[in-house]
Amino acid sequence: MNRDWTATARTLSEALPYLQRYSGAVVVVKFGGNAMGDDDAMAEFARDIVLMKQVGMNPVVCHGGGPMINELLAKLGIESTFVRGKRVTTKETVEVVEMVLSGLVNKRIVQAINDAGGRAVGISGKDDDLMVCEADDPELGFVGRPVEMNVQIIRDLYKAGMIPVIAPVATGMADNETFNVNGDTAAGAIAGALRADRLLLLTDVAGVKDKNGQVLTQLHPDQVRAMIADGTIAGGMIPKTETALKALEDGVRAVVILDGRVPNASLLELFTEHGAGSLIRSTPPSTRPRGLRQGEASL
Repeated sequence: MNRDWTATARTLSEALPYLQRYSGAVVVVKFGGNAMGDDDAMAEFARDIVLMKQVGMNPVVCHGGGPMINELLAKLGIESTFVRGKRVTTKETVEVVEMVLSGLVNKRIVQAINDAGGRAVGISGKDDDLMVCEADDPELGFVGRPVEMNVQIIRDLYKAGMIPVIAPVATGMADNETFNVNGDTAAGAIAGALRADRLLLLTDVAGVKDKNGQVLTQLHPDQVRAMIADGTIAGGMIPKTETALKALEDGVRAVVILDGRVPNASLLELFTEHGAGSLIRSTPPSTRPRGLRQGEASL
């Protein structure tokens, strides 16, 4: 038993340079995928977020909820149609989307964080006109693309010691207009508007892979664009990497695409030398602060 305690103490000590590095940092975390439907995984994610806040970071959670939306639409007998693989979101459908995302999913995450000892507040892109959208594609109906971001409400919350949990539902330019926004897109827009230190996109895959199927741990945006062009990055990874590129252009320091199924994935990425997933950044790290190991990248 003493050996276990010693290992715990050593782990905390080794984490010191990383804790110093991220003190005061704004980290936007996109939470979604299979972990959202698993109570244990939800509780573990919530503990990770609370720990981030406890050690001086400012975590901001943005979530999805596709499987839950599908489930309720099926129960209500509302059929979905698709254009080029994307769901057409009618006025009837967007009402269900808002109910699920702003209600069920958002409050479930808020409750999990509060149960873990945090102080979470759930909002959506409609609150204080946080996210104003226009139609991304007229054929898709009420699927939105953010065109105006007002993130002061997020800053007010984390400066007050709260953890913002944001549902990707937005207002439109017209009165009483509601848009469903892709969770990754929303997280990227929020991170960009906040000029966040990190955007963590938790997914159901290990990261960005090369032609041989090996996960690439660090990438420059030019490499990402080349891999999209030659087909190495394909399928569902394309919108995630495009979100990463847009976030970097908007001022986010670095984006990490990582496997949210891995226990404590966010903590592995932020607080260990090992890291997790694929880090994409366009600028070299800043000067190495005291305490970091030789070769370790700073923010």
